[in-house]
Amino acid sequence: MSQPRGLSRAGVQVAVLECVILGLACVLTYWLVTSVQPHVYVYYRSRAADEIGALWAVISTVFVLRDSFEKSTAAAVSRMAATSVSFVLCLVYLVFLPFHIWALGLLVGASALAVILLGRPADAVSAGISSAVVMIASKLSPQHAWQQPIARFADTVAGVIVGVAAAWLALRVIRPRLPQGQSQGDPAAAE
Repeated sequence: MSQPRGLSRAGVQVAVLECVILGLACVLTYWLVTSVQPHVYVYYRSRAADEIGALWAVISTVFVLRDSFEKSTAAAVSRMAATSVSFVLCLVYLVFLPFHIWALGLLVGASALAVILLGRPADAVSAGISSAVVMIASKLSPQHAWQQPIARFADTVAGVIVGVAAAWLALRVIRPRLPQGQSQGDPAAAE
């Protein structure tokens, strides 16, 4: 099997290691959200909303796990900022009103606008996506729709924590133990 163009053998080994770590971090996130988290906080649960929560947590892990610890922490701040804005807007809406397709559009747009006005325009897309996920999950659990922003916020926190921890593990513990020349993709690995 030939190696990809532009990557040395050591570069391919590092890429494989990083992808294995990403995959394992996603498995851990899914397990935490589907097995452990339901025992930590109690809310009305639907199977479909739980699966959306697990998906959302895994997406957060993938979003946060980057090729340097600094990039991972910056992605974590970005993810939490977007999710926090979405959480507040969707919670306020869902406490009083049920899912409606027009509310979905309104809250996606309002979330994006809010982060732009807060000086974080790069987070607008994530805020909009967060609101879409919360609102669609609330449609799947209409009896207790107001709990969906809380649950999705918790899912995001779980995914972000696992992603940052996996980045730290990969960059501070595993990469420095690779043979010389294999950990050069990240300046932090050389520290």
